[in-house]
Amino acid sequence: MSMASIPAETGLCGIQIHDANGPGGDAARQWLHVRLKALGLEPYVRPSERCDGHAVGFGLSDYALSALILPAVSDTTGLCRALGLDTKNNPDDLEKEILLTMLASPVPFVFPSHEELASAVNIRKNIVQNARRTALAFDTEHAERPDEFWTYDLARGFTIKPGKSLIDALQKTTQPDRSGKLYSFSCYRATEYVILLSIAQELAECNPPVLAQLQQQWENRAIMSGQFHDVFLREYGAMDAPLPPRYYIPGDRLWFRNPDEFSSNVEGYEGSWVFYLGDGLFTNFWKRDQPFTLRSKCVELFHWRHGVCRDANGKLLMDESVVEERVLQSMRVAVEADRIVALMLRWRDPGGVYRDGGCIDTTRECAKQVRPGTGELVFPG
Repeated sequence: MSMASIPAETGLCGIQIHDANGPGGDAARQWLHVRLKALGLEPYVRPSERCDGHAVGFGLSDYALSALILPAVSDTTGLCRALGLDTKNNPDDLEKEILLTMLASPVPFVFPSHEELASAVNIRKNIVQNARRTALAFDTEHAERPDEFWTYDLARGFTIKPGKSLIDALQKTTQPDRSGKLYSFSCYRATEYVILLSIAQELAECNPPVLAQLQQQWENRAIMSGQFHDVFLREYGAMDAPLPPRYYIPGDRLWFRNPDEFSSNVEGYEGSWVFYLGDGLFTNFWKRDQPFTLRSKCVELFHWRHGVCRDANGKLLMDESVVEERVLQSMRVAVEADRIVALMLRWRDPGGVYRDGGCIDTTRECAKQVRPGTGELVFPG
């Protein structure tokens, strides 16, 4: 069941579970009660007043809001600091942040079972952990993969060699700690590989037959770009109902748009695809030890307009050294950085329009359902 299929009058529950396998919502309620108790989150969660015999919903409790666990439900970037969570070194703390930010969602996350909710949380944890390990060489024109695992064909893309594990191949390709090398990627393709790896890892635990189908798919033909989005992802939020500019859940994939028309013509600088890591941080695949804050990401995108140059053939390029120097100058002056961030935190303009919008997209992306009987993954073959 998609989030978009739930009418507005359903209420403001962050999470809703339609449990077809248990006696009404009892199985879901019991599972979530046990998990919340284990994580120490019971005081922060309230059941929905709109629960019935076939569904159960949960949102943030009055205690969570009055205790200022979130400065506002529309801003999740300070949650870790408010609770003293260490999501980098403690997987339970990462799960706490994921669940609490989902509970604060202005759009209900609807699942057909508590098992699907558990997998959704697991995939988000996988994305954050894999994204933290990912480091790549930025290149919009060339692409590299470890020859041990991959072969390339113009019609089929990069496919897995027979007998090689898709999970191993993705780890060796994106994680230099495993391969000892940085491979060339665009930011968009890099996010696809991290998502694919994270879903495959969860399928290995909960749905091995679909993992086998996924392996076979990538031995035959890669799924990329728009088709990748259609097969593996769903969006929440919309242009006419935008998500708050500071609302993010760990494991979200999102796009920061370059609002400057001229510099957006530089290949690879139309915008920036990233993951939200939690704790107010976003991925930086090119310098993984320097993740972006919302503030630093806004300032970087703003200064892309100052780094445009041309090569000897007149092709537009980006001089990153100019951008880096501009960013350093702006970040040293709080008033100037505040001015830039205020401009960039506006929602983006519609496609093809460059007027008064900022860099913030109105939607976020997350993985589709993966469990036996309720999974949504259908591969093109």
